[in-house]
Amino acid sequence: QVQLVESGGGLVQAGRSLRLSCAASGSIFSIATMGWYRQAPGKQRESVGYISTRGSVNYADFAKGRFTISRDNAKNTVYLQMNSLKPEDTGVYYCNAQVHSGSAWNEHWGQGTQVSVST
Repeated sequence: QVQLVESGGGLVQAGRSLRLSCAASGSIFSIATMGWYRQAPGKQRESVGYISTRGSVNYADFAKGRFTISRDNAKNTVYLQMNSLKPEDTGVYYCNAQVHSGSAWNEHWGQGTQVSVST
């Protein structure tokens, strides 16, 4: 069984920064793409961005220039550094990973961490 656990969320003022972490554990043979999603109240979940095993990153337009995704393959961990936060960045942030457990590739999600940005 594979688990993804996010941490680092919280309440911050606009303009400040937060760094989210997501650690994968369990029956892991290999991890391919890791990414972040978010869901604002009353809205659909949307992609923030994702990173390949080799470190190639793709960002949503709203994240470009403010957010940075990185990963530590030795720790099976993906990070989301968020700078210049805005109230519209408020929402639950989820990590996502494509994990091979030794028998098959499966998609896994974390439980989410709340990010709240005040004016």
